[in-house]
Amino acid sequence: MILREGRPDNTKDRLPREVRTYDFLDSLEIKYRQVDHERAETMEACNAIDEALGVIMCKNLFLCNRQKTKFYLLLMPGDKKFKTKELSSQINSARLSFAEAEDMLKYLDIEPGAVSVMGLMNDKDHEVQLLIDEDLLKDECWGCHPCVCTSSMKIAAKDILEKYLPATGHEYITVHLVGE
Repeated sequence: MILREGRPDNTKDRLPREVRTYDFLDSLEIKYRQVDHERAETMEACNAIDEALGVIMCKNLFLCNRQKTKFYLLLMPGDKKFKTKELSSQINSARLSFAEAEDMLKYLDIEPGAVSVMGLMNDKDHEVQLLIDEDLLKDECWGCHPCVCTSSMKIAAKDILEKYLPATGHEYITVHLVGE
């Protein structure tokens, strides 16, 4: 894995959603480091990506209520366990579950395995509520996908919170997850 400053040199054979991510970040003058890799299907592969980036990738969960009328993107530390009951009470939404692949594509233009805060740039109607675990807010940098699962990026949390999110028109709710 080769760690690069900024976008890959050649974007010709990349999916449009990935190129749009780099274009959007570049337009906001957000610096990032990027690495290409195979789809991570094992913990060993995930650990290798973390090591290459020098950061633990965020755990990104795309959730919805039972009626599928509210959608949530939860960002939390990659090594923390998730319990729906813990989150449900904080956001007053009973029966949270993982959203369907079709909903990921519809709202975030992302497929399973590539869920990321970067997908919010595609949520033009602001249908998705961003939730961020308070422990993640303590980290200097976050690891995330550029809307594809074969590439990962390291970005300053401050740039995501202060430049990227305002540019997408999304605000976040801080949540407290014990994760034991």
